[in-house]
Amino acid sequence: MTRLAFLSGSLVCLFSLLYFSIGAPSSAQAQVLEKLEIVTATGIHAFSVEVMRTRAELEHGLMERRFLPADRGMLFDFKTERPVMMWMKNTYLPLDMVFIAKTGKVVGIAENTEPFSEKIIPSGAPAYGVLEVNAGTAARIGLKPGDIVHQALFGN
Repeated sequence: MTRLAFLSGSLVCLFSLLYFSIGAPSSAQAQVLEKLEIVTATGIHAFSVEVMRTRAELEHGLMERRFLPADRGMLFDFKTERPVMMWMKNTYLPLDMVFIAKTGKVVGIAENTEPFSEKIIPSGAPAYGVLEVNAGTAARIGLKPGDIVHQALFGN
């Protein structure tokens, strides 16, 4: 075996080891990202989001993820405006949850949710969707109830 062949084989093994220890992308991670903007008193804040639409996607969400880029999020489409309840079961990342009405208006915010907690997090008002972003994002952008979220899901 030549040194080059050995080195190539070693790199493949190293890549495979890293790939499987970090984790292969799940179907949710491989989804197409959609644009979302939040308008607050501090300006317009752009995000790219994965939109969860199926029952399986809604149930799994960000469970088992260990990293979420600062400009990314996950948007849950409940298809009807109603009180909703979330939890952090099997979720490694502390998150901010933004509860959004059908009009795109922010109706509630749960900041810095506790990883792995099975404590129920209620929307507090009827919500059509929930946006999950990294903990601290709501404070960083000055998000408040009444602010507006622009995304195709809300028809605005």
